[in-house]
Amino acid sequence: MIAKMKKLTFLVYHKEYDEFLQHIREWGVVHVSEKQSSIAESQELQEKARLTLRLTATLKQLEALRTETTSDTEEDPERGLKVMEEVDALSTEKSRLQQQLQSYDKELEQLAPWGDFDPASVRQLEESGLRIGFYSCSENNFREEWVTDFNAVVINRVSSRVYFITVSWPGEEAVPDAEEMRLPKHSIHEVELLSEQIRKELTANEEALKTLANTEIPVVKAAIRDLNNQAELSRVLLSTEQMSGDKLMLLQGWIPAAEESDLKAYLDTQQVYYEIADPTPEDNVPILLDNKGFFSWFEPITKLYMLPKYNELDLTPFFAPFFMVFFGLCLGDSGYGLFIFLCVTGYSLFTRNKSRSVKSIISLVQILAASTFFCGLLTGTFFGFSLYDIDVPFIQRIKEAVYLDNNDMFQLALILGCVQILFGMILKAVNQFIQFGFKYAVATIGWIILLLSTAFAALVPGVMSLGSTPYLVLLGISAAMIFLYNSPGKNIFLNIGLGFWDSYNMATGLLGDVLSYVRLFALGLSGGILAGVFNSLAVGMSPDNIIAGPIVMILIFVIGHAINMFMNVLGAMVHPMRLTFVEFFKNSGYEGGGKEYSPFGKMN
Repeated sequence: MIAKMKKLTFLVYHKEYDEFLQHIREWGVVHVSEKQSSIAESQELQEKARLTLRLTATLKQLEALRTETTSDTEEDPERGLKVMEEVDALSTEKSRLQQQLQSYDKELEQLAPWGDFDPASVRQLEESGLRIGFYSCSENNFREEWVTDFNAVVINRVSSRVYFITVSWPGEEAVPDAEEMRLPKHSIHEVELLSEQIRKELTANEEALKTLANTEIPVVKAAIRDLNNQAELSRVLLSTEQMSGDKLMLLQGWIPAAEESDLKAYLDTQQVYYEIADPTPEDNVPILLDNKGFFSWFEPITKLYMLPKYNELDLTPFFAPFFMVFFGLCLGDSGYGLFIFLCVTGYSLFTRNKSRSVKSIISLVQILAASTFFCGLLTGTFFGFSLYDIDVPFIQRIKEAVYLDNNDMFQLALILGCVQILFGMILKAVNQFIQFGFKYAVATIGWIILLLSTAFAALVPGVMSLGSTPYLVLLGISAAMIFLYNSPGKNIFLNIGLGFWDSYNMATGLLGDVLSYVRLFALGLSGGILAGVFNSLAVGMSPDNIIAGPIVMILIFVIGHAINMFMNVLGAMVHPMRLTFVEFFKNSGYEGGGKEYSPFGKMN
């Protein structure tokens, strides 16, 4: 459900405004109505955003290098900014050193065929008048006459390539038909020394970065929090209207209705004029989901799509049971469900200081794993093995009670689809009634009557057949509701035309929506088949050796089921989301687009 909100309007004397904002921030329940145009044009906010991005990148870089945790560092935001500059400088220097090292490595590669010689001696010969040329060519292109014609001396032969030099006197311009190479600046020994020096500098650079990572992460986090708090305060100031010659400051915001009495008691002690009112239909009210217990665990799934509008129904409690069952059917293996449940429960028991969001996610995973375990009992699949092949009375009694074959599972998937779609249409009618009034829900109610009566007549022909008078009466009533109240307030002929158009869309769309639920059967079946394949591979590929055989079998079993579980868990999350966000939300008339309630307060 959506928490009820109250609209706040504050009028504060300008000299007391800063102190007032500090009190509101400490209270931490007021969602300030922002002026997007002023915020978008603020250069100060843009600069803070850029600085926050740089700090976040620095934090990620340091966290990747951290080898130990130091918790006694004072969280100084100013120091955090200096650490960012130090890390940037060290990173820039590291890039320069790496480029220099690559250059030296390339130079070593070029020098290797020539051997270790001193280039200075060659330059001395050239200063005395001799010309020394460095050349290379393929083995096939080398000519022996070059030895006499150009005083060529072969230095090395590497991979069918010949490396040679020529010696010529002044005035001898002829050169061999080969690739001339540039005289190196350093000898191999000198380059190796320079490379070693660069490596030492790189090691020192990395140690400096690791030292910062082990000691300065808290101050970087403090700087990020401080910048975010400053940015939040700037947004509030930009959203403030100045009145009466800048003497009065007008601020509007929202609070949950549950906080009204406490905040009112606090504001009565301050020298502030304020008003508290109910929202109007034109207001863009922030959304605070307020589901309890089991339903609250599914709120992150709703937020993945979009939050509802304030005057809409929150569909979280209505899709939560379906999503739980859909996940279990898609994963469809009792062994996988039991394994995930035990892993998450163990993590929960041995991990302290869990945040509220982490606890909620743990509870969600546990309930989805439990659903997988019980849905797996429908087919009797346990890590790819058939559980019901075990001749134990207890297991056989479970089989008699819950076992479904592939045909039954296929039908179950379609039945669940029909039930959820019809349930969504009922919610759509309720939503239309709440938002616009009863007459806007009449057409949807007509479709519900038509579909339910048709289903009842088809399934229970002994009570009401498709051609019976009661059915035809219900058909006429639903047709009148669909065609005459399709768009209340418009021309009757336009309503009839739109009724035919909606009938076409319903006839084509409804069939596709129902068939989409076949994926619940298909994913569970494919996962079970793949698990069985890995079991067969584990048995068939293990060697006939008393030691190696079991080891190979266990490795194939563990790796194969780990891959299968990972792929199936992804599918079991994605496809129920697809059925929820597309089929269910569409048929329930969900619009969404609400903005999340985000109170003005300090980051901790």
